[in-house]
Amino acid sequence: MKTMELQPIIDAIRTFPGVTRKEKIHEVVDLLPTDRFPRVAAAEGEDAAAIEMGDKYILFATDGIMESLVESDPYMAGYFAVLVNVNDIAAMGGRATAMVDVMSMSNDQICGRLLRGMEEGVRRFNVPIVGGHTHPDCKYHAIDIAVIGEVNKDSLIRSSTAQPGDDIVFIMDLDGHCPKNIPYAWTTTLDKDPNLIRKQMEAAAVVADEHLVHAGKDMSNPGSVGTLGMMLESSCMGAVVDLEKIPTPKKCDDFIHWLLCYQGCGFVYACPPENSARVIEIFEGVKCTGAVVGKVNDSKKLELVLGDQKGTLFDFTKDIITGCRPKKK
Repeated sequence: MKTMELQPIIDAIRTFPGVTRKEKIHEVVDLLPTDRFPRVAAAEGEDAAAIEMGDKYILFATDGIMESLVESDPYMAGYFAVLVNVNDIAAMGGRATAMVDVMSMSNDQICGRLLRGMEEGVRRFNVPIVGGHTHPDCKYHAIDIAVIGEVNKDSLIRSSTAQPGDDIVFIMDLDGHCPKNIPYAWTTTLDKDPNLIRKQMEAAAVVADEHLVHAGKDMSNPGSVGTLGMMLESSCMGAVVDLEKIPTPKKCDDFIHWLLCYQGCGFVYACPPENSARVIEIFEGVKCTGAVVGKVNDSKKLELVLGDQKGTLFDFTKDIITGCRPKKK
């Protein structure tokens, strides 16, 4: 890594739209509390809700694709609508079962490209779209998908249960690229054998089945370090992260850009130190790279280290990313 100043990195993450646009989440969550619903084991602040169903949890999540992507590249919008939902189920330690979609359209050509992208997502991740709803006469274009999955009760991975002393493990597939029209989307799944990308999702479920981690999330719109921030916020924890330990592609001309990228296959875990090597080993078996990048503590501050520089990225005694305090059960 070239010699860099730390403060521009901190400033870039704090002001990145993938981080700042999360702040509105708690305003919605505050109006729709789940405390009085006993079968809801996890909801606000998690990648997916967990609903009790016998000896398992049904996982339930949804994601909508930003209007700008739908307009600029409908095919990729349809594809990413599938990918982000499958990732949310994997982040909770589950296996995706099925999806439904809501499409709004005013142009048949754009609709067709959306559908082809969704079709490719279904083919690659092997999760069917089993129904949905279509608005064929809108003045705009939109695609939203909801997904269900399942996980054994003792295998659920929450984002709100990191513990002091945990290792912070970053998992990333470094074999990818950022399309010109989606500059912050590190795309890793479109050019690979579908069997491999299914195995990558399965690796996340294996980590859960082996009870290796205390908490986890998939690396999404806030980027790798921003996603860690969300996990620490919801866990009421802090951490110290050494930026030089974060896995990085060999050809990386812009480290800040890399930190802000949505990862096509990327997870952040908080796990007991004795389990870190096993987590990394599982993902190395599916061609992902892992590394211990820091430690969880109870400071409620996410501090970054770069060489001899150290600075605070978030102080959760006063800063908000989502503002959510997930339900713990």
